[in-house]
Amino acid sequence: MSIYGSIPVLHAHSTDSTVGIFHAVGSETWIDVAHGSAKSTETHWVSESGIMDIFLMPGPTPEDIFKQYSTLTGTSVLPAQWSLGYHQCRWNYVNSDDIRTVQKRFDEEDMPVDVFWLDIEYAEDHKYFIWDKKNFPDPVEMINDVAALGRKCLLTGIRDQMVVIVDPHLKRVSDYPVYKKASDLGFLVKNKNNDEYEGWCWSGSSAWMDFFHPGTWTWWTTLFKTEKGSDWSWTESTNAVHIWNDMNEPSVFNGPEITMPKDNIHFGGWEHRDVHNINGMLYSNLTYQAVRERTSPSTRPFVLTRSFYAGSQRFGAMWTGDNLGTWEHMAVGVKIVLSVNIGGFSFSGSDVGGFFGNPDPEMLVRWYQVGAFAPFFRAHAHLDTKRREPFLLDQPYKGIVKGILRLRYSLLPVWYTAFRETSVTGLPVLRPHYVAFPKDANGFNIDDQYFIGSSGLLVKPVTEKGAKEATVYLPEDQVYYDYFTQHAYRGAAKGKEITVPADLHQIPLFVRGGSIVSTRERPRRSSTSMNLDPFTLRVALSKTGTARGELYLDDGVTYEHQQGHFVWREFVAEKPQKQSRSLRLSSKDLGASRPQEAVDGVALQTFNPQNAYAKSITDVRVEKIVVVGLNEKPKSVKIEGGTELAWEYGPGVGAADKKEGSASVLHIKDPKVLVTQDWAIVIEW
Repeated sequence: MSIYGSIPVLHAHSTDSTVGIFHAVGSETWIDVAHGSAKSTETHWVSESGIMDIFLMPGPTPEDIFKQYSTLTGTSVLPAQWSLGYHQCRWNYVNSDDIRTVQKRFDEEDMPVDVFWLDIEYAEDHKYFIWDKKNFPDPVEMINDVAALGRKCLLTGIRDQMVVIVDPHLKRVSDYPVYKKASDLGFLVKNKNNDEYEGWCWSGSSAWMDFFHPGTWTWWTTLFKTEKGSDWSWTESTNAVHIWNDMNEPSVFNGPEITMPKDNIHFGGWEHRDVHNINGMLYSNLTYQAVRERTSPSTRPFVLTRSFYAGSQRFGAMWTGDNLGTWEHMAVGVKIVLSVNIGGFSFSGSDVGGFFGNPDPEMLVRWYQVGAFAPFFRAHAHLDTKRREPFLLDQPYKGIVKGILRLRYSLLPVWYTAFRETSVTGLPVLRPHYVAFPKDANGFNIDDQYFIGSSGLLVKPVTEKGAKEATVYLPEDQVYYDYFTQHAYRGAAKGKEITVPADLHQIPLFVRGGSIVSTRERPRRSSTSMNLDPFTLRVALSKTGTARGELYLDDGVTYEHQQGHFVWREFVAEKPQKQSRSLRLSSKDLGASRPQEAVDGVALQTFNPQNAYAKSITDVRVEKIVVVGLNEKPKSVKIEGGTELAWEYGPGVGAADKKEGSASVLHIKDPKVLVTQDWAIVIEW
């Protein structure tokens, strides 16, 4: 039984095929799974109420299952790019000056961060939207300070964002305009006697919004307007504020099973038992619409939800809820996020450091490593815990965490490109082995390492105290390179386990041979400061001496990408001819060749490579290319049809070799090729 969310979908997979079942039911549901034999699986589904509304997904591959499921429920939203950066949260930053000080300390330590969060104590008597003016006397100025402290960025105009919590329970007092209006309009959940339901939550005596009532849909949107109108709205806010929906199962402190009585009544006469699992999705859905519609033209909202259902992936991110600061919860968090990705909800993560408890420095470092390789990356802590912002750590731990944060930011192009793919295909951002290698039975039970999209990156987070090494499974007869040292490891046709160093400062991260990874290596204070930065291409050659990768870019904020304003490139390394003693590395425009596959929900018929966004980054270049695994030292590295480039070569193991060890590395220095243009570089030996 899930505590916070329910995605009633099940995959059955073998080396022969994959099938799926989705049961669109909103009541409490149990699924018993039994394996009668090695080649059979039996499931028994029990739901408290509802009708049989079952969808069979025939596959026959995992890729087909994700496509079929996303056709039914939608794909993960393409998020605002800044929301893939690092989020700093605590219950609670106590006042406006506390927020300003925390941001200042991040800047002083040159630690990147994009988002600062406020938990429930910002609200007067926990009346959401209403600021506690004793501790937050200048909310708009505080928000603007967060948004403007860093240097202005050409493409977005702001540096940092804020996320503020808005829970679904409303304090039952007449001087709270949100409650008063909702009560007068009949927008609140009723008890079994059809009277306004009263329960207990953070606000004390509380009522709950009934988002099954169609009248709430437009009204809720009006609350988030930042400009004064005829009715009350959140004018003490700005467009830099995004929303955290917590407690939306709903959580009721004095209710049965700490939730709402099952015989409560929603609009249309539905008992709560019938719709409980859908309740939280409606809340985040309508909050998402409200944040999107507060501006014209709309910009992409960020909404974090605790409660979720099939389809919630269309409205933002989720996190795994109130975890403990223990090694066990760190490890299980990886498995939960993987399972939620399989359920179609890619934008997910666990609280870094654990919500409860005081992790020691070793655990906190490992937790940052876990968080940096989750789609949603947020540190959070309970009000009774010690302050543990990363700049408070002693050395060497502070330096290690700083390196982890910078690594996450350098890989933001990888994460954003992966989200473009999942927003179109439904394939998860985090991919367990059975998804990436559906024919490899030895990898089916692996749930502690995974691939990031189609990037070729394989990561094995370390979640054990005192670990000095880690065991990693390689599923194929292919070369895998250590991301940091370029050490070449060899897989096997039937799979192979390798043992790799994993001291506290080390992350088992590998690049699969045959991949090209795009990164931005210049340290910045936030993601929006990186929009005009140059790229580094890491070309990890396969056994056959080839490689491929993609890079997707847009403004990261608006919906202009749906009008064709984006850059989508393919990088390929291949031999011009089979026996050729050269390697051709090229860039071509995928937007022009595959416009109908570029953007979720929009089948573009044509694509203009000179679109407005592409023009805005005309001068963005590739400043370095690293080719790993060449079998020989080159004699020449040239722009095709042009002059010799500056390069350095370090000898080592070649991709086609059978031995392991440090791979050869070719560094091509500032080839000055542009990201938006077609080009080719020829390496001859």
